Amino acid sequence: MLALIRSYGLKGLDGFPVQAEIDLHMGMPTYDIVGLADTAVKESKERVRSAIKNSGYSYPVASMVINLAPADIKKEGSLYDLPIALGLLTASKQVEYSALKPAVFVGELSLNGEVRKVNGLLPMIISAVQNGEHLFVIPKENEKEAMFIEGAEIYAVETLRQAVEFATGERTLQPVAVKNWQSTVEHRDYDNDFKYIKGQYAAKRAMEIAVAGGHNILMVGPPGAGKTMLAKAVPSIMPNLTFDEALEVAKIHSVSGQLDAGFIFERPFRTPHHTSTTVALTGGGNKARPGEISLAHNGVLFLDELPEYPRATLETLRQPLEDGVITISRNAVSVTYPADFMLIASMNPCPCGNYGSATAECTCSASQIHRYLSKLSGPLLDRIDIHIEVDNVTYDDLQVGDFAESSAEIRKRVNSARQIQLERLSSKGLRCNAQMKSADIKKYCNLTSDSSALVRESFERFNLSARAYTRVLKVARTIADLDGSENITARHIAESLQYRALDRKYRV
Repeated sequence: MLALIRSYGLKGLDGFPVQAEIDLHMGMPTYDIVGLADTAVKESKERVRSAIKNSGYSYPVASMVINLAPADIKKEGSLYDLPIALGLLTASKQVEYSALKPAVFVGELSLNGEVRKVNGLLPMIISAVQNGEHLFVIPKENEKEAMFIEGAEIYAVETLRQAVEFATGERTLQPVAVKNWQSTVEHRDYDNDFKYIKGQYAAKRAMEIAVAGGHNILMVGPPGAGKTMLAKAVPSIMPNLTFDEALEVAKIHSVSGQLDAGFIFERPFRTPHHTSTTVALTGGGNKARPGEISLAHNGVLFLDELPEYPRATLETLRQPLEDGVITISRNAVSVTYPADFMLIASMNPCPCGNYGSATAECTCSASQIHRYLSKLSGPLLDRIDIHIEVDNVTYDDLQVGDFAESSAEIRKRVNSARQIQLERLSSKGLRCNAQMKSADIKKYCNLTSDSSALVRESFERFNLSARAYTRVLKVARTIADLDGSENITARHIAESLQYRALDRKYRV
């Protein structure tokens, strides 16, 4: 008998329908899987056999052929265990085929018949709903991922027997309750608050501008100046995630198997070590999984001690910093992942860390400084909107008793500026100034005569590239938004320019 069970597969962040076709016929007992199945799928034979027996059913003694259609798309992972087991029970007439509910079945089976969690369930269900599916049977451990998906009737099961009895109508289950995402987002008190950072007023101002416009920022300063502390305080002033943004991030983390909380409620803050490989940063591997830059989508990617990263690894950041996406190509697959993140980087100005410091003397030679700084290319620095010097704080700064301005106060200004940008750019699908394209810059970065003259003079004096010029205008637009100004004045341009001169100062 032939049994057809519906399931779903995953390619990148997009799901695609898979039909498990199970055929049993007389002959020598065999178990053949076709349909471009990877090793994990082929190993389902032993998992399915034990799960069926330990669930109280009989494992068929027949010649079995399992086809995962469409046969020209590679199938990966253990998520097809449940539909295959259900198909075998149906094809062997232990389950009435006509009684099966028209559901999509996804789940890995343990040897004792438990249904285990699978990766990538969230994007699969979203794609399936968009393609007209509405009834799903998923593992109980994936239940939290499905709580915010509307338009789907989802049932979570713990065992194979439970899934079979539900599919045939012998057992009644309550569907996964759909929750309102906004009601689950709670106010959080951050351990790293800007009020705890002594001094560093210029650096905190630069951070506020960077977050308000979604700009990339590079901090240059000696060890112990507070660069890492500043970076770790950034989540406390970032605007709240919207549901659409949270859904994008959750899909990426679901594919990577890192959706531990069941969903995403805060912007990601990723801090890969400088020994991380290029593949770990950009994504890839045999299954073309997302890397750190995609896991930081709609959040922050913090690279501490930037020159310590291999130059080849840093150069891979250039394309996603410009386009907001990254395409990973492997032998049989090409996947595009979103990678629209805010880059925060920190570095010492030289090997000893004291070059340019007002409080300590540099002991490095000119050649040592040159070799150290040459690890960062000009094109990469051009893609970082804001460069800020962070020098050591004084003893008097540390002894100030009162707290500095809190993150909550800064966040109010950031939210106001972001709201202005959203109203201005939402019609084009953009959310912040850093995402503006050339046409948007021409339309929205209106300069006064004084500011235009200042830009011209600075462009020639600092020998700015065309890319650096557009970054100056974007940052100036954000500064004007923080001021509530419709036009960009000379003061906004002057402040923006001071965040571009740093790469010229430290080039040897």
